[in-house]
Amino acid sequence: MNTEISKEIMTQQIRCVSHEIRNHLSICDMYSQIIRKNLEKEGFSNISINNAIDCIQKSIQIIGTNLLDLRSLNNSTEQNIDFARTLNKGIELSKAYIIDKNIEINSFVKNSANLKIDENKFLACIVNIVKNGIEAIEIRGKIEILAEIKDNFAIIKISNDGKPIPKDKQNTIFNSGYTTKKTGCGLGLAICKKYFDSIGAEIKLTKSTKTQTQFEIRIPTIMS
Repeated sequence: MNTEISKEIMTQQIRCVSHEIRNHLSICDMYSQIIRKNLEKEGFSNISINNAIDCIQKSIQIIGTNLLDLRSLNNSTEQNIDFARTLNKGIELSKAYIIDKNIEINSFVKNSANLKIDENKFLACIVNIVKNGIEAIEIRGKIEILAEIKDNFAIIKISNDGKPIPKDKQNTIFNSGYTTKKTGCGLGLAICKKYFDSIGAEIKLTKSTKTQTQFEIRIPTIMS
């Protein structure tokens, strides 16, 4: 591999990592504001504050994982994790992005199994997809997450009723650089696809109409 190609790969990796850091720093910032307001109002700790602290701690772990990526082009720490528990954790982290919008997030995880994945990278992907759904909704809407273990796969369907993805762009949304947002850099879905591909999983857009946009993720479970 020549020097120019190496530099190109490194530059792309840094851009991807920076994208993830920005996402999770915004979570930390948002919950810091929530903690501050609750402390001023209540004068003592409550459930909301405890939940915010938990989310901040997990976000910091995710940031730490991404910072390690700056040191290695192939950094991944796979471990056996519980599917339902980890997915629900990702959904909770995503709720930090509901700002000045009336968005209902409904989730149903039918059953669970163990997955061999990097927990922090998996959480980053879930946050990315749900965050995109939140941003597609202008003011009021709904996001649904349905998940189950079936035929040795963990299947996750994440849908929103926001603005649809244009038909002529639906085949390129996982390409690096694609974005429909004015301030977007077009890396979120590309990062998700890269990670899921690396573990033999799959992410795809199953539909995007005026009433619903849905993504589906399929991850192999650990065979018992």
